[in-house]
Amino acid sequence: MSRDYWKRFQEQKEPGVSDSGSDRKDVRKNDQKNDRKTDRNFADAPEITDEENSRFRHYMRTALGIGAAGTLAGAGAVFGCFQLARFTMQGSRMTLYDAMLWQSEHYDTSWFSDMVRKDYTIRSYDGYVLHVELVETPDAKGNMYVILSHGHADNRMGDLKYMPIYLELGYRCIIYDLRGHGENEEAFCTFGVREGEDLAAVIMDTYNRYGADIELGLHGESLGSAAVIESLAYQQDVSFVVCDCGFADIENVLKGLLRANHLPVKILDFVSCAAKVKYGYSFREMRPIDALPSNRVPILFIHGEDDAFIPPSNSVRMKGITAGYSELHLIPGAGHAESVLKEPELYKKYVGQFLDHLNQ
Repeated sequence: MSRDYWKRFQEQKEPGVSDSGSDRKDVRKNDQKNDRKTDRNFADAPEITDEENSRFRHYMRTALGIGAAGTLAGAGAVFGCFQLARFTMQGSRMTLYDAMLWQSEHYDTSWFSDMVRKDYTIRSYDGYVLHVELVETPDAKGNMYVILSHGHADNRMGDLKYMPIYLELGYRCIIYDLRGHGENEEAFCTFGVREGEDLAAVIMDTYNRYGADIELGLHGESLGSAAVIESLAYQQDVSFVVCDCGFADIENVLKGLLRANHLPVKILDFVSCAAKVKYGYSFREMRPIDALPSNRVPILFIHGEDDAFIPPSNSVRMKGITAGYSELHLIPGAGHAESVLKEPELYKKYVGQFLDHLNQ
């Protein structure tokens, strides 16, 4: 990574705040969330291997071990449940510098310093400020945009590995920090619930800022996929969605982690209750899949065939329930969030063919 890039990175001006997303009316109420159907048919996650080196996986396994130990400690059971709820919904986050450094150590990011970039902020449905960045080539033309949503504990720098695909196709890329991540203020994670509403606000701002006649698509990875799918419950005014290694519901992921660590699955029911008391959301409410039965937006599901953290069965379930056109492609040999790194040309091919099909 060049010193010129880091100089530019550090000299960026403090962005201003736009109120474009502050008047959103269709806010989901807590009592509406409680009406969601609960799917008990959870897929058994395979054994987590040593090769699965995802930061999120490592963080979650540590949290589960600490919280579960407290839960089984008799007198410390209640404390353990609340601790596990806190570790699951809060925790450390990567800085922009650390995230960019990780990207640069795993693939070529030299092109990023040549891009034209513009930072700005918007207000979400509840006034929460989100940091956003527009990235485009120096000779960008046309009116095609794509909003990319990163994974858990990461930030907008984690979207860099997908951006060349869209930039080469003529899209301008909009990346942003999910709630509680990156440059945003500290906040707990709801695994798609509030994050979906935040993305709906980013979408609204994008149309207000760049024009109502633009072509706009969405791309999400892991937690970002949950945000993308959840956003479809609030609006479907986008041309396409790419959902990479997303989860249908967070409970099946957490239960898989418990099984993989030989811990009692029943713990999760008590931890979910603790999360409801402490944060106002239970794990049973965190179900992106419930936004899909009425969805009409075309979705491309991509999942690593060897993903032991969020099993591919999650994408299979979501493809089976969405009402709109959809495709599903499994990437051989790819673990969690590794598909584009494992098979970059195949990934690019799937995205290109999907978009070509929609334009026919």
